Amino acid sequence: MEKLRNASELEELKEAIVKKNSQFRMTVTLCGGTGCRAYGSEALKKAFQEELRKNDLDDKTRLMFSGCHGFCESGPLVVIRPDGILYCGVKEEDIATIVSETLIEGKAIESLLYEDPISGEKITYEKDIPFYKAQKRIIFGQNGSIDPTVIGDYIASGGYGGLGKVLTGMKPEEVISEVKSSGLRGRGGAGFPTGRKWESCRQANGDVKYIVCNCDEGDPGAYMDRSLLEGNPHLILEGMIIGAYAIGAQEGYIYVRHEYPRARENADIAIGQARELGLLGENILGSGFSFDVEIARGGGSFICGESTALIASLEGRMGEPRDKQHLHTTESGLWGEPTNLNNVETWANVSIIMDKGASWYSEIGTQLSKGTKIFSLVGKVNNTGLVEVPMGISLREIVFDIGGGAPGGKALKAVQTGGPSGGCIPESLLDLPVDYEELTKAGSMMGSGGMIVMDESTCMVDVARYFVKFLKEESCGKCLPCREGLKRMHQILTDVVEGRGSMESLEVLEELAWVVKESSLCGLGKSAPNPVLSTLKYFSGEYEAHVEQKKCPAGVCTALITYSIDPETCTGCHACFNICPHEAIEGERKEPHKIDPDICTRCGSCIEVCKFEAIEVK
Repeated sequence: MEKLRNASELEELKEAIVKKNSQFRMTVTLCGGTGCRAYGSEALKKAFQEELRKNDLDDKTRLMFSGCHGFCESGPLVVIRPDGILYCGVKEEDIATIVSETLIEGKAIESLLYEDPISGEKITYEKDIPFYKAQKRIIFGQNGSIDPTVIGDYIASGGYGGLGKVLTGMKPEEVISEVKSSGLRGRGGAGFPTGRKWESCRQANGDVKYIVCNCDEGDPGAYMDRSLLEGNPHLILEGMIIGAYAIGAQEGYIYVRHEYPRARENADIAIGQARELGLLGENILGSGFSFDVEIARGGGSFICGESTALIASLEGRMGEPRDKQHLHTTESGLWGEPTNLNNVETWANVSIIMDKGASWYSEIGTQLSKGTKIFSLVGKVNNTGLVEVPMGISLREIVFDIGGGAPGGKALKAVQTGGPSGGCIPESLLDLPVDYEELTKAGSMMGSGGMIVMDESTCMVDVARYFVKFLKEESCGKCLPCREGLKRMHQILTDVVEGRGSMESLEVLEELAWVVKESSLCGLGKSAPNPVLSTLKYFSGEYEAHVEQKKCPAGVCTALITYSIDPETCTGCHACFNICPHEAIEGERKEPHKIDPDICTRCGSCIEVCKFEAIEVK
């Protein structure tokens, strides 16, 4: 392709691509996100290619290998367009049937359709599945309809149209004003108003300015930014180019965690394609504005998600945080220059705001939290995956309407928002609207968008211990409150779950948590006590049971529980006998079995295999 000289040529290219794609009667979209690849979607791609070739459908049906669709629980996913038929859990042996029955005969294959876990109903179309139906996918929706390695798909969907609008008819100050009017706030955690950050960076002294895209994303179970950059890298690039124009930057960096090779690969492909078309580099779209982007790899340290630590890592130094007023000042920016840093999801919102307008965008969400937010919905919930919802939606709607509730009919206990340093919100507060202010009031936070669901079988004391252990290990150790405070908090929590805790130790734990929160240097230390403080506040009864009764109500903490077999329920099927790794179970077939408490390690293997619920945990 030749370089585009102006916005008119971009529009002409879009029309040409749309016309070319119209030759295909159908499009088979196969999810190529990391989750579906783990299920074997690359093998499915080869099988589809072979079947389409065998049936002479190559010129009538397009096979698209897209990014993550979000519905990870049901992968690998295949969507047949234009009808929108969705097939779940597709295997290699299903491909020939899909081609013969759906592509050729137009029939839906019932065995591959999604089955609602509550009603048992089979649902044919993607748009009718509750997981998708309750979402508002203005950012993540494109992931399932474009090939991330084909710039033409992005352009055909209207991509780079916002950039064309900006470069041909808006001054930098007008772009910043539009972003401010939209109400967009940073999606990386703190929720700082994006337009204000851009404005401060533009006004900062310095001829050289930088912008940075943060795709470090180290929260356990969170993969929103990775999936966006993998599945729609041009959306992020377009937002960065617009931001660079507004701020006055000519260089940008995408900082990608080392463990995200596909995100890095797809972003690198996108950068090359954008340069080839003249959308990156010198004199973009004939506007006289020049800007380019490079990819930098992070080493995998959790602390490098923090802005100043990320900047240090970009400069080739150890990734550790430093005291700061604002990252965009000349004292704290990249190589001492004004620098604007936003995460992947924030940049992804920019081109949509420019294309559809600030007034359209600001109608979505609440008074202080505008737009949508992508969450990684994981844990004890039927439908795990990535969900995009309008700000202000309740936690209950996310967990039950989209997530389908807890598996096995178990009662929901809590939802942790904001990643490992987020707070645990009890079931009684599930009607809380999800926005920055309300989550903070409840003792949690928005964070980057992690959301972990916990049911009645979860021990909240053990949850707090787990996350404090994670944060202790990820602390850079630079400041004493975080380094030593988290270490001591973990020791106290370990004593509690192992039966050595006391009410006095709980008082020390709470006091120490507040000290760490108030006196730590960076955001990691200041938010690290949230899991402890929120569980002490909402689940004090569980802590008291651990220290006063030496019992774990959820039956999780192995030092405080014993396993036994109910002789009235046990059928002597021998399943537990065969599975026990320590030979702690004795008994003859068809006779009630027994567990030797001196040998049993409470590993839970017997519970998993017992079909008669004869294992008792006390």
